Amino acid sequence: MRPDLLILLYVGLLLAGLAGLALYTERRKRSFSLTPSQDRIFRCGQCNFVYTDDPDVDRSRCPQCGRMNESVKF
Repeated sequence: MRPDLLILLYVGLLLAGLAGLALYTERRKRSFSLTPSQDRIFRCGQCNFVYTDDPDVDRSRCPQCGRMNESVKF
């Protein structure tokens, strides 16, 4: 086997392995990434408890003290 062909084969296999590893890690990162929740965030005005509720709710009752609260606007 010629030396230049052997070097080309070695470098090609190394680059293919690195490309495969990059694709594998990117795929794992996407499968474990968190998706943003559509829930609304509420903060109680009485006990300062922060909690979430469904996206279609405008006012929600605090699970700690029972006070009705408006959603937090960012």
